[in-house]
Amino acid sequence: MSVPEIRPHPGNLRAVAEQIEQATGLRVEVLGGKLVMSPTSRGKQAGTIRRIRLQLEPRLPAGLATYEVSSVALPDDVDDYCTPDLVVLPEDWDEDDAWLANPGDVELALEVISKSERAKEVTDKNDWYAAAGVRTLLAVDPRVGAWSLLTYPREGSYQGVLHGKYGEEIPLPTPFGFALATGDLPRYADPT
Repeated sequence: MSVPEIRPHPGNLRAVAEQIEQATGLRVEVLGGKLVMSPTSRGKQAGTIRRIRLQLEPRLPAGLATYEVSSVALPDDVDDYCTPDLVVLPEDWDEDDAWLANPGDVELALEVISKSERAKEVTDKNDWYAAAGVRTLLAVDPRVGAWSLLTYPREGSYQGVLHGKYGEEIPLPTPFGFALATGDLPRYADPT
């Protein structure tokens, strides 16, 4: 499979990302003016997303729903967008023709860290969500069996940060008001 040769012009990265996705099947995002490519979720990463979604869906407040493969715009940049592994939005997203969700509508974004992600990539993505104004970000790391709940974005970083390990509940803030269990979340096999 070959990737088409594309010469992006300023303000055209989103179109380039779409072409790469179509040609390769990779998940492509534009973060901070850079193309970020990763394989689609599979195995334990997909299983983590599914298990969290199954806990969320029956307990969501009225009018909210979970969505996979829904991208979120960065309001101040025509190109930047991110595609969380799972996002909680108002359920009228079902009827929206827009390609990108407004970050102000996102109640929760879930990122499940892949086996190959580096610490800087994770930090950069967390900062992107904060800059976009996403109220709550849940980052789950099956590499080490840990999670981080990030809340109250201000000036490009989250002010509220709560870390925990698998087996400890994740206390979701308003509008949720319930906790997620983590004891049965899968962990990646040790690469050694």
